[in-house]
Amino acid sequence: MDLEQLTKRFRLKGDYHTHTVYSRMGFYLHGKGRIIDNVRAAAEKGLLELGITEHGPWDFYGMAISKIPEMRNDIAKAVKEFPLVSVYLGVEADIVDSPNGLDIAPEDFSKFDYVNAGYHYVPHSGMIMNWLSFHIPFPAAAKEKLRRRNTDRIVKALTNNNIKILTHPGDKAFIDENEVAKVCAETGTLVEINVRHKHPDANDLKIYAAYDNRFVISSDAHKPENVGRYAKSLELAMEAGIATDRIVNIEEVNA
Repeated sequence: MDLEQLTKRFRLKGDYHTHTVYSRMGFYLHGKGRIIDNVRAAAEKGLLELGITEHGPWDFYGMAISKIPEMRNDIAKAVKEFPLVSVYLGVEADIVDSPNGLDIAPEDFSKFDYVNAGYHYVPHSGMIMNWLSFHIPFPAAAKEKLRRRNTDRIVKALTNNNIKILTHPGDKAFIDENEVAKVCAETGTLVEINVRHKHPDANDLKIYAAYDNRFVISSDAHKPENVGRYAKSLELAMEAGIATDRIVNIEEVNA
């Protein structure tokens, strides 16, 4: 089934991983659109739900917790203009070396509708070694030691927090996919199939699918026009043999 046939047969109901201008570093805007721009794009594409999930506060482009009231206000205004889209304020927390394994403290969880989490090149995450491991040859023993450390960080984050989605696992850090897949299943954490990143790829997804996992397709949009992208990830899921009823935000058209 080609991409055109896929998009005619299946549609995306919700996109739970998007960024806006609240993901920024000084004057540099990591996310290019405002909240209302993402909501407008979601409405135009017929999405029923949208998540605004800026990077966690330890990220170079991370959101400020103090901005949450302003973000809530922006969401309220956007929903008033586009009432058919339910909009949630989430966050894409960074997996780091901290007491709970995230850069979102437990006492701040209640400020969000949900918390996603993923690896990024940020301080206290093995940033330098992880970046180098993707760009220069590593001795096998050193790479395995790094993979073990990365996996331990993810397991800690998943088991110590109520995480909705594990974002792009394997994309910024080598990990033990089998162990992470097992813990995602045990904790009920959704495994993301990310439109924007190379991992997880089809081979990775086959590992996650071997466990009792559910999946979610995310655009990871950093521009409003990319909100709601899903076809390539759906094709990837099909390649990995994942049934569409295991993907929580996909539904068959006129089923």
